[in-house]
Amino acid sequence: MIQNKACRVSLSGILLLLGIWGLTGCSSTQKAEPKPEPVEHVVQAAPVEDEVTTMPMQVEAETQVTAIKRDYPDRYVVKKGDTLWDIAAKFLKSPWLWPEVWNINPKIRNPHLIYPGDVVLLHYVDGQPFLTLEGAGGVLPPPKGIDTIKLSPRVHAEPLEQAITTIPRSAIDAFLYAHRIIGEKELEFAPYIVSSFEQHLISGPGHKIYVRRLENPQTTSFQIVRPGATYRHPITNEILGYEALNLGESNLIKVGKPSTLRINRAFIEILDGDYLLPLNRERKTINFLPKAPNQKVKGYIISVLNGVNDIGQHNVVALSLGRREGMEEGDVLDIYQGGVVVRDRKVNEKVKLPDEKAGILMVFRVFDKVSYALVLEATRVLHVLDVVQNPE
Repeated sequence: MIQNKACRVSLSGILLLLGIWGLTGCSSTQKAEPKPEPVEHVVQAAPVEDEVTTMPMQVEAETQVTAIKRDYPDRYVVKKGDTLWDIAAKFLKSPWLWPEVWNINPKIRNPHLIYPGDVVLLHYVDGQPFLTLEGAGGVLPPPKGIDTIKLSPRVHAEPLEQAITTIPRSAIDAFLYAHRIIGEKELEFAPYIVSSFEQHLISGPGHKIYVRRLENPQTTSFQIVRPGATYRHPITNEILGYEALNLGESNLIKVGKPSTLRINRAFIEILDGDYLLPLNRERKTINFLPKAPNQKVKGYIISVLNGVNDIGQHNVVALSLGRREGMEEGDVLDIYQGGVVVRDRKVNEKVKLPDEKAGILMVFRVFDKVSYALVLEATRVLHVLDVVQNPE
């Protein structure tokens, strides 16, 4: 674990040497620095603590090199449909570390956005790797012996919607808006349907509905929901929240006691007693930066969304971790599966085998006690109750 911490610390130091592209000019021909050959780090027999204490420079150099894949491309042309995670995975063994080796001059371009057609390059400066875009250099002074020229910022105009996203938007779009987790008492005072026009048992698109507790609305658009699955902590049995089933959408026609609304969309049948929550139409950005949680956490996959049983890449899952545990959008977690229990026949004892890493996920929406996350890598079939914790 200390070795892995050293990896992250050393990668952060890369930012101190980032980028001369787009900001430098050469007064004389420079000989290109040869690309170092990445080598696998070999764990020494000595204790890790002694290794870090007595040989910090050696550990730093090795971890920087081993962060890069052996078969990385010298340049990669971004294609439509790519994600930042996919692109980083072409260069790095741990794609979530890409912000630590990534640098674009913010005076030239938004450093968080790249577009199809852009060329991603990997360079070594003094033996240390960094990623940048062709023609969008860093902002720090160049190495000694290289003259510089002053460049004026230029505008890079591209529609924001065309920018490459961190993770595939199509996999999580519905969970950014329609799906939500509600607390135990969130619906206690929420508006609810008391009846429909002509007292239909089931209401649908175009039907009028009458709603109580809506005398002073702050909005005119509402999502119609019904409490669904109960999320509980698998160890403590604490109720973490309830899945809010998305039934449809409605607009306010007239405020009163009860108020009158019209159903615009219905995904399943809408019944008397269903609740209304303000409809969120704001389109969220998902260009957040992947990172480790700010503190040490350990939780569980408590549900898989969209009605599937086995969990794999690009499935959305609910975690037993939320704002209460300090979770934020962009947090990356490793997924572990518990080791099986076997019998040692020599001594006739049961032995639990070690937990094994089985995948990686990223949190993209956070509630009070629960988070939604997208599985980005899975080396085997995942399941509810698999453990999630800080990445190595």
